[in-house]
Amino acid sequence: SSLIFLKQHSAFLHVPGRCISAVLKIVSEDLPQEEKDMLDVLQGEVVTDQFARSTEEEILIALDEMRTDNERLEKETIILSRYLKRVDPKDIQTQIKGLEASPVQQDVVRVHKRRSRSRTGSTERLLKLTTEQKCDIAQREHDELREEINKFKHETEKVLDTYKATREEAEIRQGEIKKSSYEFNRDIVLGAKNPRTGKVIAERVSRYFEDKMKTRKALIEKLRLKNSTLKVQKKKLQMALKQKEDMGEVLHEVDFKQLRIENNQYLEKIDERNQELLKLKHSSGNTLQVLNTYKKKLNHLTMESNRLKKEIAQREELLSKIDEETESVEKERVKAESVNVNLRRQLQDYIVPEVIDYVQVRADLYDLTKTLKTWERKVDIAQMELQKYQKQWMLMREHSRSVNPWATMEQHAAL
Repeated sequence: SSLIFLKQHSAFLHVPGRCISAVLKIVSEDLPQEEKDMLDVLQGEVVTDQFARSTEEEILIALDEMRTDNERLEKETIILSRYLKRVDPKDIQTQIKGLEASPVQQDVVRVHKRRSRSRTGSTERLLKLTTEQKCDIAQREHDELREEINKFKHETEKVLDTYKATREEAEIRQGEIKKSSYEFNRDIVLGAKNPRTGKVIAERVSRYFEDKMKTRKALIEKLRLKNSTLKVQKKKLQMALKQKEDMGEVLHEVDFKQLRIENNQYLEKIDERNQELLKLKHSSGNTLQVLNTYKKKLNHLTMESNRLKKEIAQREELLSKIDEETESVEKERVKAESVNVNLRRQLQDYIVPEVIDYVQVRADLYDLTKTLKTWERKVDIAQMELQKYQKQWMLMREHSRSVNPWATMEQHAAL
């Protein structure tokens, strides 16, 4: 293949192995069919020999590299096609004639002209965009997509505002209809009935609608005045804008770009402040949790302190009672000591009697005890006799009452 390329173009070819198929595809367009078939056979043998020498891991690595390159080339092709659709070739030719065309546009012209070129122009098909040119195209596409996104965002915001305004108007209208329906039911359906016939009075209905029409006319007049005021303000603003245009104070595109840049900077600052605010909220939340923990500990310690105070008060009360009891015991001890002293004194002064006297006293005590028991037995016998005679007396008394009741009555009368 290198010899064929050398023969056709009179130049040496140095390309990596993965690009051989693409080079052969381009070169084979100007070759006869026999040479094309020979190139295909030779390429197949080279590929087979290369795969036979390579291991499975090397084949997989080469396959992954080819997939990655294909994906990258596909993305670059998509970006370049979008760029070519947006760029007019006539404008590019005009810029080339004026020596104002950029390298990217020159390469684009080459791409547009490569189908109409002769055999000598086939080498330009292999020309690739440089990294700077690719970056330039990607940056322009990025800016274009950003503008489209911003435009779409503005349009969607407008549509959203329109929907919001329509919804608010519908809600206001719904509220007015509910209010009108409530007032109509209150004033006409229920309040305008004739209590005698049960029918609605026509005069009240006509008066209700006349009042509604007057209210509508007043509202229309108010809105008309407001509309005229707004028109006057609009004319004033238009005149002020025209004066600014005449004086050259109107903002241009550069000013808008500067304002957009400042707006982006302020938005970044706002985002930073929001991040700081989130951090502060997070720290405040942690502080609040710590504060709640300390509050719980404080409540627990307060309860413990109250319990200890109550316990101390109880202990003090118990201590005062113990002091009182100690004082009373001390007084009793003093009394007992005085009694003990008196008893000791009496014990010292006591003279033990003789044993004969003690025996005599014990004998007298025994005799007295025996006499006491004898008399107690006699008293028991006498009580028994008394009870016996009392029973006999009661029986005789009951018998005499039953025999002579008049005598009993006379006795009672005498008593």
